[in-house]
Amino acid sequence: MRPMKKPAVLAAVLATTLLTAPVRADDFPAAISVSGEATMSAAPDLAQIDAGVANDAKTAKEASDANNAAMGKVLLALKGAGIAEKDYQTSRLSLQPQYGQNKSTGASPVVGFRASNRVTVKMRDVTKVAGIIDTLVSAGANDIGNISFEVTQASKLLDDAREQAVADARRKAEIYAKATGVTLGAPLSVTEGGGPVPLFKGRMAAAPMAAPAAVAPGEETLSVTVNVSWAIKPKEP
Repeated sequence: MRPMKKPAVLAAVLATTLLTAPVRADDFPAAISVSGEATMSAAPDLAQIDAGVANDAKTAKEASDANNAAMGKVLLALKGAGIAEKDYQTSRLSLQPQYGQNKSTGASPVVGFRASNRVTVKMRDVTKVAGIIDTLVSAGANDIGNISFEVTQASKLLDDAREQAVADARRKAEIYAKATGVTLGAPLSVTEGGGPVPLFKGRMAAAPMAAPAAVAPGEETLSVTVNVSWAIKPKEP
């Protein structure tokens, strides 16, 4: 009786057979793969702004006390303007020594201190942004900027963009199918190319000014890209 081949030998024979077997064209589905794109725009419904106060003094305590008093006025002004307490939050608090220069010795002695305090303010009515800036300036805020606008309820916007992106992909696929003399079948795969990306986000920097602040919210635009593979088959005569 001939001895049976060991499992390792059988596996090697099978692997060699698979590697040398010819690959037929119909082993892979015929397809047209294209990308579809769509963009949607909407007016922002939320604004965010950074505002703060900075105070200089000869001692750390004097700078800190002055800064606390100044920021207290700013927070009271925000509350008086109808901004809910949940919509403003301290974003930065610092106390830094200020250095001078001794020309004769080259040393840099401490000549004072600067205390600063910044808050981030959310405004759920973007039409009030200019008025809030004026309120902050009048209350003593001397460091204002980084205003941004966004659409908070973007889900419907994105879903509409996705539908349009798929429709765009189908339009392109049908053009290729017609040009190559085939018929477009069912989609084989659909993937979203990365995440929905904001193409533009309204943003500006504001500085304290005597005249009313001029603010333009603009629009936010989201872009969606999908990659779709469509099955194809010969066109019927």
